[in-house]
This record gives sequence, C-alpha cells and structure tokens, in this order.
Amino acid sequence: MTGRRVRIRVSGTVQGVGFRPFVFRVAERLGLGGFVLNDQHGVEVEAEGDAAAVSELVAELSRRPPPLAVVEDVDVTEVEPTSETGFRILASAGAGEPDTLISPDTATCGDCLAEMGDPSDRRHRYPFINCTNCGPRFTIVRAIPYDRPATTMAGFRMCAECLAEYENPRDRRFHAQPNACPVCGPRAWLEGAGGGEMELGDHPDAIAAAAAMLAEGAILAVKGIGGYHLACLAVDDEAVARLRDRKHRDDKPFALLAGDLASARELVKLTPAEEELLAGRERPVVVARRRADAPVATSVAPRSADLGVMLPYSPLHQLLAGDVGEPLVLTSGNLSDEPIAFADEDAVARLSPIADAFLRHDRPIHMRTDDSVVRSLSAEVRDSPLIIRRSRGYVPQSIKLAPEAERPILACGAELKSAFCIARGSHAWVSHHIGDLKNYETLLSFAGGVAHFERLFAVTPEVVVHDLHPDYLSTRYALEREGVEHVAVQHHHAHLAACLAEHGFEGQAVGAIFDGSGFGGDGTVWGGEVLVGDVLDCERAGLLFPVRLPGGDAAAREPWRMACSWLAAAAQADSKPPRPQALAGEVPSERWEAVAELVSTGTSSPLTTSAGRLFDAVAALAGIRSTVSHEGQAAAELEGLADLGENGEYRHEIAGGEGPLVLDLRPTVLALAGDLDAGTDVGQVSARFHNTLAAATATVISRVAEARRLDTAVLSGGVFQNRLLLERTAERLRAGGLRVLIPERLPPNDGGIAYGQAAVAAASLAR
Repeated sequence: MTGRRVRIRVSGTVQGVGFRPFVFRVAERLGLGGFVLNDQHGVEVEAEGDAAAVSELVAELSRRPPPLAVVEDVDVTEVEPTSETGFRILASAGAGEPDTLISPDTATCGDCLAEMGDPSDRRHRYPFINCTNCGPRFTIVRAIPYDRPATTMAGFRMCAECLAEYENPRDRRFHAQPNACPVCGPRAWLEGAGGGEMELGDHPDAIAAAAAMLAEGAILAVKGIGGYHLACLAVDDEAVARLRDRKHRDDKPFALLAGDLASARELVKLTPAEEELLAGRERPVVVARRRADAPVATSVAPRSADLGVMLPYSPLHQLLAGDVGEPLVLTSGNLSDEPIAFADEDAVARLSPIADAFLRHDRPIHMRTDDSVVRSLSAEVRDSPLIIRRSRGYVPQSIKLAPEAERPILACGAELKSAFCIARGSHAWVSHHIGDLKNYETLLSFAGGVAHFERLFAVTPEVVVHDLHPDYLSTRYALEREGVEHVAVQHHHAHLAACLAEHGFEGQAVGAIFDGSGFGGDGTVWGGEVLVGDVLDCERAGLLFPVRLPGGDAAAREPWRMACSWLAAAAQADSKPPRPQALAGEVPSERWEAVAELVSTGTSSPLTTSAGRLFDAVAALAGIRSTVSHEGQAAAELEGLADLGENGEYRHEIAGGEGPLVLDLRPTVLALAGDLDAGTDVGQVSARFHNTLAAATATVISRVAEARRLDTAVLSGGVFQNRLLLERTAERLRAGGLRVLIPERLPPNDGGIAYGQAAVAAASLAR
C-alpha cells in the first residue's frame, strides 16, 4: 500500500477507555495500514493509505471517540510512507515522563448489566463484571501507562476465555484491565464481625446472604470500589438508630441507595435534571427534596427537607440493592470525622464495633474515594449541577489551568472539606475529597494522596501553595516540604480565583465570597466578602457588617452565641440583649449572660464578617438550632424550612464612603426577631431573610461593578451551597445585566480552594 502516512498524537483521557480498539476498528474499516499504542503521553497512531481515508480516520478520533474518552488534542504529523499493510495494536511504550490522563471510576454499563442478569451468561450475578466502557479505574491504578500490571488486578491471572476477550480488538473487553469472571477473578464473601467466612445456607451467593441479613435488621460493612460503606435497611428505625449510635454520628443525614429510578422517585421529588444526574455514569449522591411519605426511618435525615440518594454504581451494589428490594442506608465506612476505611485489615479493626458482618472481596483498592455529592440548580441559573463533594466518578479528571504552570505546583487547600491540587503545564488535577484535617488519620490520608498523585502524574513540585492561616494542618504540611518555594494565598481570593480560572476568565470580576471563616488579609476572621480582582490579585470592595465571634470556634458549634452577638450589634446600645423566647428552653440564663458579657467586652470574641455565622444566628433565633453537630447544619435546616412562595424582604442598609461598602443586616435581624416574637411562621421568616441577603448582595455587587466598569460577577464560598440564596442572588444580578459565574466542575466550598491556590501561583509565575 502506498499513499499518505501520518503520525497522530492523541492526548486526554484516552487510556483504559477502549481507545486503541476504537482506532483499530476505524482503521480496519477504512482499509488503512499502521499501528496504535499507548505511551506515557496518551495514544500514538501511525496510519497509511488512501489520503481521503487517512483524513477520515483523523476526523473520527475527535468526532466519535469511545464513551469514556475525553480527547483534548489531536496532533497530526506527515511521515514517510512505508507501504505497510494491515493495522496492528502494539504493546504500550513506557519510557519518558507520564503525561496521559486517567479515567474516573465509572458506573456499570447497560451491556454488562444485561450479561449479569442473564442466567445463561458465564458472568451471571458476577459482582465484578466490567468492560472498557465501565468499571473501576482511578481506585485500582498504581501507575501509568494504564495496563493490567500497573493495577490492583495484577495478581489475578485471566482464564482462557477472559484472555481471548482481552486480546481480541473486536471485543468490548479488549484490554479492559479489570477484566475477570467467576473462574479467574475476584470473589466476594460474607464474614462475621469476629472474623471467619460465614455459611451461606440456602442462599446462592454471599450477596444474596448479605441481603437477607440486611432485611432482618443487620448492619453490614460493604466493600465497594473506593472503600467500605456501612449499610442497613433505610426503613428500619431501630437499625438506623443503632447505626447512628455506633458510628457516633448525631444528626448528619445518611446517604441512601435506591435500586433504580422508580425506587428513587418514592424517596424524593425528582426533576428531569436530577434523574439524569442519578442515572449518569458518575452516579453521585443527588440531594433532592424529600417526599413527605418517603419510606425511610425518621433518623435517616432528622429535620432535613432533603434526602441524598444514589443509584448503584458497581455490579456488587446493583446485586445487593436488587436482592434487598428496598432502599438502603449507604454511608461511609468510618467513625465520625475519620477517613473512609479502604484497606481490609484497617476496615475490620475500625468497623467491627459497628457492623454485624462484612461483605468483603479480594480486589485491592489502591486509593480510597468517597461518594460524590451534587445538587441540581434551576434551568434559569444553570443546566449543570452544583457539586458539593467532588470524588468518585469525577476524580481524577483534569481541569485546564490558564495561564499554564511554568513550574510544577502543589496546592494544599484549606482545612475543612480538604482536597489538594497538583499542576503541571496546562493541567491541574484536583484530588478526591479527603475530609476535615482535624485528626492524624485524615492527615495521613492527605499525605498519601499527595504522594500518589505526584507519582501518577509525574509532578515533582517546585512551588507549594498554602492558606494564610498558620494553624491549618494543610499549611503546616506545606511548610514542612523542603527545597521548594512556598506561596501563601488568602482564603477568599483562592475561592474567587478558582471560579475565574475554571471558567477561563482572564479579566477582572466582582465576587461575593461567603463562607464560614477564612483568615483575612487584615488578620481578622473573614467570611462575608465582596472582592474585586482577577486570578493574580484582588482587593476587598465590600463586606458583611462585622460582629463579635463569642468564644471563637465555640460559636461555630453553638449558633445561639451568634444570635446573642447579632442581637447585641443590632440593638446598638450598651445594654445586653435579652434571651429570645425561642432559646429559653435551650440556653440557661447564666450562659446567655456570660456570652453577652463576652460580646460586650470583646473578650475571647474576635470580630468576624462570616456569612455562615449569620445563618447560624438566624437559625438559632428561629428556634431551629441552638447547637450543631456538623458544619452548615443550622443553615441547611433554615433553608429547608423557607416558604418558596414568600417574596417579602426585610430592611437592610448599604453603608460606606471611600472604603469598602458594608452590607448592614442589623435592621434585618431586628425585624426578623420581631416577626418571630409576634408568632410569624418560621418558613416566611426564613424566606424573607434569604430574599434580603440576596438583594443586599446583588446591590453591593452591582454598585461595585458599575463603579469599576465591570460586567462579570462571581458567587462562591460554602454559603453558596444554599440553592435558594444562590439562585435568587444570581437572578437579581442577571436581571441587572451582569454575567454571573458559579463554580461548575468544583465545589463552591473549600473543596475548590486548592485549585484556586494553584491558579494564583501559576499566574504569579507567569507574571
């Protein structure tokens, strides 16, 4: 064969997704000669033949790639024809520095589910069925190129039938690295909490036996793709209460596993967008409005208007949910605040006091990965979801970084909802959710994750970025890295920069960054900021009226303290505020008086502009929460009670002369406290408060944008996980003619901080 010959370099997520057999089939159909192989940089193709056929192959690479592939670039170079006939798939080339991308773990595809449900198929009820279009990726890969010896499947030798599939480029399991069957692959078994494999009795397999135990009220530890879960029957009040007690998880809602969409619809009111999210290949936990008659125990999500629901994402979960036939609680396998257990010995040691039995398997997990969590937004605001926790199904997809990182970067993030980011060139890899860096085990998980990402993506950091807060464990970790340049980035600027960089926005914008707290540029506790700036730099153009934070961190755990502080600020008098009636049964008068004294004198009470603590204050005044067991609890319950048909607002003021504008909500607090004393419905008060904060925020942003001649606004920070506040603020800004940017591929909370830090550092290097 003579004609045109080209060398094609394809970069992106193109390994472990069936890209080579896809190229083979297209080349064979077009009658081309040549080869395709994986290497450290992606996929390399050489193709020779008729010029039109070669052009058609090049076009197909971008136009119709395999389902899991993400093609970022197709580079074509003309080379000398060799008269090669026939097209081959060659072994991977491993030399050089890795530059390819790894696919996230992906939900079981329809073809595999059909085989698993077919009694005549050799993989009937096999809980580890997969192909190139689905299955584990990130959690089993140890190195790249992504080939079986570099995964945790290396210890499983394929039988003749599996090997024939694996070596056949026309089979959908060609080079599916986790390929296996009951003869040669991983197996599952049921184990007692005290150890030892359990008898199955009349049940056909371990999963059926586990389902029977769950139906009888047992709590099981279930090994999944990225770690262990704890499971029990969601409708069983006693089992759920027992799980909550053993896990030491007071009130935080449990996630639920529904067997299919029909079952999910019985739990929550689903929009078409939410159904699409549930059934998507990422299979996140979708937070949606619960049905009044949802068949779940009261303690699944106490005092929450929403439920977090997911569909099965692995064949094991699919079988288990189908065998049980009812929704299950499926929560992380850990004690409160610990990282999820993923190593078998550690899981048995930590979870035996909680679980009655273990559903285990022998496919090793290399990297622990929690479930991702998302919320949908109204179509008027945005079609894509709001990511609350970015982990399984999304990680390790890279996010473009512009300007590019001229030197390798490690960004260490913040303390809560921890995630790190490594960056090289135009790629930034934001890690899976690590958790709150408050204990040694989580810090070890953080350090182990950093080391794995550095190996996987060949990044040896020369610049290490951290938050300004000196006491964050992430900051301490960063400063202990030797032989690197250290860069500090202010917390709220990192939030702003993350959103701007994600959208590829290179100009200046006005950003409302609302969260619980962050170390401010002036050394005070920020949390209700309006910033003007870009990825490189910013300045404070507005702020929430500062009030005292009585007792420091204690105020975040006891919202009634913030109620006292805001009432004292709103009264604008020397007298201490009286204790509201709603708190009379919750807070002893002597404790109220003591905190009022702290506020009055400023003792152990730094000033804060925290929007998160403002929500706490309103929730406490409304009698919703005087204490909380987890971050954002009071605010979420306040949002959940809001009357969505209420359009009223409270009075507020916008103050400021030459300096930053001040969103003064002291009149708002006085007015809503008066409404509550008068017996106004809490739902109306909540809605009016949300409307007021949205209006005040939009007003300040619009004034600043007009004064600076800017046309773009950013809404980010953990408080903007509040869908009602986010949507109503965005609607007002858009009505005023501003473009509104909201985080899309990253959470608005501190899970996106590390990417923002990396973006700031990259911009500084480029400057």
